[in-house]
Amino acid sequence: MKLTEPLNVIYQSAEDGLADTVKPRLEQAGAACEKISVIDEKIKSLSMIDERLEEAVIKTGARLLILDPIQAYLGGGMDMNRANEARDMTKKLAALAEKYQCAIVLVGHMNKAAGNKAAYRGMGSIDFFAVARSVLLVGRVEGEENIRAVVQIKNNLAAFGHPKAFALSEDGFRWLGDYEITADEVLGGIAPKANKMEQAKRLLRELAETNNAMQSNEIFSLADEQGISKRTLENAKKELGVRAKRINNTWYWELDKIRQ
Repeated sequence: MKLTEPLNVIYQSAEDGLADTVKPRLEQAGAACEKISVIDEKIKSLSMIDERLEEAVIKTGARLLILDPIQAYLGGGMDMNRANEARDMTKKLAALAEKYQCAIVLVGHMNKAAGNKAAYRGMGSIDFFAVARSVLLVGRVEGEENIRAVVQIKNNLAAFGHPKAFALSEDGFRWLGDYEITADEVLGGIAPKANKMEQAKRLLRELAETNNAMQSNEIFSLADEQGISKRTLENAKKELGVRAKRINNTWYWELDKIRQ
């Protein structure tokens, strides 16, 4: 589905103040704040099985519900380390999502059990990981103060997406696009190997020094030798303004007008 306008969202955050933190961040990111609703918890705290969730989805027509973090919306009597209790709660959320075609995002924090797989680094029962259709790992990029990486570690609906990155600065939020980093590098606080996008750009610039044009297959082969994927090379080609031309059923990349 191609989005052409903002959709209604319900965003519950138990850790950040709405007025002094959440709203300013949304405004800085260019969000349509009039499309974002919050369920009042002044009198009674909200839980994942609270009837107010369904009532709010019906009332607002929300297409996205965010609970941040998981631990804050379990309810007083629920032990998130017990799989049977977690399963009962997640089943009700799944039914809510399917009934109203509303995506539900649960934000969880990782524990400090170094060396464990990502699925076992979440706080509480593995059942939260098991019931999700897609799980995204978000973390800092070692050595890059303002960059965060997003790596998909589970996907039951399609092929795994390519890791992405975004920057946080005084100017706000900015997507950086594809980023070469692994879940282990994010979890372990390990600096990623040389950014493949920059490596791909460097390769094209070096080839441009001695070639006005080259067969695309030759370039792909050289990139493969350096561990650069075809997708990353295509993205570098696009960013540098390299054009492709077909001559006698063979594709060539014109490198003479590459953007530096």
